[in-house]
Amino acid sequence: MFSQASMPSTSSILSAYTTFAASAMVVKTMLHEVKTMAKQLIPQQLQDKILSGIGRLIGDQSSSQMTLVIEEYNGYAMNQIFEASEIYLQTKISPSVDRLRVSQAPREKNMLVTISKGEKVIDLFEGIQLKWEMVSSAEKQLAMGDKGERRSIELSFLKKNMEKVLSSYLPYVVEMSEMIKEESKVVKLHSLGNPQGGAVVGGGAWGCINLDHPSTFETLAMDLNLKEELIKDLDRFVRRRKFYKRVGKAWKRGYLLYGPPGTGKTSLIAAMANYLKFDIYDLELSNLLRNSQLRKILVSTKNRSILVIEDIDCSAELQDRQAGRYNQPNTELTLSGLLNFIDGLWSSCGDERIVVFTTNHRDRLDPALLRPGRMDMHIHMSYCTPYGFKTLASNYLGVSKHRLFPKIERLITEVEVTPAEIAEELMKSEDADVALEGVVEFLMRAKIVGKEVGEEGITERQDVVVETKRQKIWSGGIEGFDYMPPAPSLSFL
Repeated sequence: MFSQASMPSTSSILSAYTTFAASAMVVKTMLHEVKTMAKQLIPQQLQDKILSGIGRLIGDQSSSQMTLVIEEYNGYAMNQIFEASEIYLQTKISPSVDRLRVSQAPREKNMLVTISKGEKVIDLFEGIQLKWEMVSSAEKQLAMGDKGERRSIELSFLKKNMEKVLSSYLPYVVEMSEMIKEESKVVKLHSLGNPQGGAVVGGGAWGCINLDHPSTFETLAMDLNLKEELIKDLDRFVRRRKFYKRVGKAWKRGYLLYGPPGTGKTSLIAAMANYLKFDIYDLELSNLLRNSQLRKILVSTKNRSILVIEDIDCSAELQDRQAGRYNQPNTELTLSGLLNFIDGLWSSCGDERIVVFTTNHRDRLDPALLRPGRMDMHIHMSYCTPYGFKTLASNYLGVSKHRLFPKIERLITEVEVTPAEIAEELMKSEDADVALEGVVEFLMRAKIVGKEVGEEGITERQDVVVETKRQKIWSGGIEGFDYMPPAPSLSFL
């Protein structure tokens, strides 16, 4: 026990406390200044390492960091978490970010701004602080002599928050990215960046641009019933996810567009893409050498997309199924490889996909390519009809009625002319009277040439006759015979 004489006085205690408090304030101020200088002089990455080391020294396991590495590609396929993260981070860019990637496609209204390599973005979610970082590195030399860029995104947070990040935060990021995509959806046209399978910027085989094709179902010069049936089929396809899963089928649909050149097959594909807001992947089989290349390229396409192979009868000899391969030297690309992706085991690698083949000659294709499950609907794109002509006249001249309409409609039923040919005539003048008179003259010449071809009894292949006929129509002729072209048709297989 202290004696009363040895106890310090109240004034001494207060004086000592005041001195201690003042010293503490000085130390606190100095630490604050040191921290501020450290932030200015020491890189953030080094700061993180120092703090992490101090945390380990004092045994504070709660401060240890966990980092999730999100690669751009998962094997052959695009990593959807990477795509979602990249879109989500566009909304989280702050003034603290020093470097950004800025791009703008031709005729695109808005610029695309994303974080650049090495930049960090801080996000808060339900009281959790998360740090995103874009990482990029050059890939090793590829077998075909190309080099690519390997991209990934790193997400760092405290280890104790692992469960919440995986179960709540990342699903939230995916959901937000889907909302952003729907609000600013731009249909893309993809083509092979490197036909030999080498990577392009971003690590994939596909390069893309915005699809600026203005074609819609309203502007297509197709038979009205044909358009309505196709629209109903597309609507039914996109809403039947659970149905396809229940019946055990891959969620995909195949369409074969066939008919003479100039009947609108390519415009129909663009109209389908614009209607569904699906990206288009344009594939040329003649650029591929092996089934492995075809498989890698097809699996790397995204969901909600249209794979297009135009003029499939010309790109390779697909009817030669007995040989099992195309008649090209040093090739290992087979029809079986293509069929396996359309409805084989590889067809299940992706959802909500549409496959479209076009051809001028359906009879030249192997029947195995045309059966149900591969090409589910066969759509005949025929010569121009009276309804198709009225659509074109409305599109090009802005007229729905005219004194020459009855005569033109009668002539169209008597000759074989394509919508492309009628459109070319309508473009020759902005004056409706002049343009429609030109259409009448063109159809009269077509009727004359049709009679000449019939009387001469030409026996060459139909495509040669048609081409000869086209040349005669453009050069002029005299009056001829009547012919009723077949009506447009659509078949469900």
